[in-house]
Amino acid sequence: MPMPQAGDKAPGFSLPDQSGATVSLSQLKGRHVVLYFYPKDATPGCTTEACDFRDEHSALVKAGAVVLGVSPDSTASHHKFATKQGLPFSLLADPDHAVADAYGVWGEKSLYGRKFMGLIRATFLIGPDGKVLRVWPKVKVAGHVAEVLSALQQPAAAAPKAPAAKQAPAAKPAAVKKPAAKKASAPKTVAKAPARKGARA
Repeated sequence: MPMPQAGDKAPGFSLPDQSGATVSLSQLKGRHVVLYFYPKDATPGCTTEACDFRDEHSALVKAGAVVLGVSPDSTASHHKFATKQGLPFSLLADPDHAVADAYGVWGEKSLYGRKFMGLIRATFLIGPDGKVLRVWPKVKVAGHVAEVLSALQQPAAAAPKAPAAKQAPAAKPAAVKKPAAKKASAPKTVAKAPARKGARA
């Protein structure tokens, strides 16, 4: 499956976490979700990434986000890893990589010239409306959590954009008709002819 891009509807999921509780994307509607995929519990890069999310967890929660880690490991493996590192967020078990497939992060990888299928480290920021806001494909662990936090703190992420209200075209002021100026009629002056005196006979 191709990787969802910003603006796409995030694929739904329902997976067990390290305590056995089922976590579904639909339960989290109305909140931001930081969904990060990592290859394997207790490996160096994955431990660093998990600890970075742990250290910034309170800031991420303050910014309105729920953090979820996903890997193909079992719930027992997640429990051991989360307990050892003191992780305050859910790690979801995706052993058949169905969710990784849906997010386009299960693919061919190569290590020391050997090619194999595995999980590609990637993070998705999902908005309160269930749509993808931001994607980090092929994550480099160093500085990644700071980038995620920064994206969350941007006003566009912090509040879903309300559709811009269309401005009604400004009504043109009605042309005020000026009353036609009445022509002042000059007062008619009737010149009275002086009375002629009758001539004497």
